Amino acid sequence: MARVINFSAGPATLPLPALEYAHHEFLDHEETGMSLIEHSHRGAAYAKVHEETKALFRELLDVPDTHEVLFMQGGATGQFALVPMNLRGEGQSADYIMTGAWSDKALAEAKITGDAREAGTGKADGKYTRVPKQAELDLDPNAAYAHFTTNNTIMGTQFHEYPDSGDVPLVADMSSDILWRPIDVSKFGLIYAGAQKNLGPAGITVLILRKDLAERSPSTIPKIFRYKTILDGDSLQNTIPTFPVYMVRNVLRWVRDQGGATAMEKRNRDKAGYIYNMIDESQGFFRCPVEVESRSMMNPVFRLPTEELEKKFIADAAKAGMVGIKGHRSVGGIRTSIYNAMEPADVQKFVDFAKAFAQNNA
Repeated sequence: MARVINFSAGPATLPLPALEYAHHEFLDHEETGMSLIEHSHRGAAYAKVHEETKALFRELLDVPDTHEVLFMQGGATGQFALVPMNLRGEGQSADYIMTGAWSDKALAEAKITGDAREAGTGKADGKYTRVPKQAELDLDPNAAYAHFTTNNTIMGTQFHEYPDSGDVPLVADMSSDILWRPIDVSKFGLIYAGAQKNLGPAGITVLILRKDLAERSPSTIPKIFRYKTILDGDSLQNTIPTFPVYMVRNVLRWVRDQGGATAMEKRNRDKAGYIYNMIDESQGFFRCPVEVESRSMMNPVFRLPTEELEKKFIADAAKAGMVGIKGHRSVGGIRTSIYNAMEPADVQKFVDFAKAFAQNNA
């Protein structure tokens, strides 16, 4: 079997050992005589997976006792609606730091059910090519929460220093860079992440919630959408997508075996360095539109001299077994998504291909 090098932004490549483990026991989970996907979400076999997955998150991100690991459905897009519904009280407003398509959507959802405002932006000349610095933010000390997106898959930007919101709970959409490096979870009121980029397959959303914030969930929204319901039910209030959680468990085992979040940071900085060095040393053939200080370690983006060359670059890469590099339709260009699971050797193969392409097409 020949596997391609998958640079897709999400669903994204997964660690081969995590896939192989699932393949090995797919028909018979831990000698129970059936697959994990056939087990009850309330049975002992799944309960073991559930608890191990939560424990691995706590270990790898050093989650304090003040916070709980929860699982929901609906992806980050679902949380765009649920965050304001749960955390913003009557008469309150919420702050949103704008850095791209996902923060735009999050703010738009928040405005449907109440007051929300832009508290800073990385947009200049109509484009998001950077993230704003702390001094540029206009944060309301009375806001219900302050929301930002840590990494922007479309624009290729990333926060390398997180905003300080003071006593206002900081809410972060970490869908595309959770676990790329160690973080101080205690500084956040809520972290949420769709799994399909850096944690596992599509179908499950991970939340790390400061437990006292669950008390804000109002009785005016359906119970299934309340964070308090999810917290009190240990994420098992309804039938959870068991197999996605199982795959996240496998991925987290792999992260642990690689050396944890610290090892992931070195791995990811090295990979991104390969690509950005290639861009910066290409004498203008490749051009990154992102401010250097805001460049993403997860989704390096760049342009070629013409759109025709970009199409040829994408086609030639596919012939060489490298797929998923076409930039988002809203911005064009090239995007290389190099999440935790992307192997450094595969990034180097891509860089070698790109350098040869530049030499042959300059």
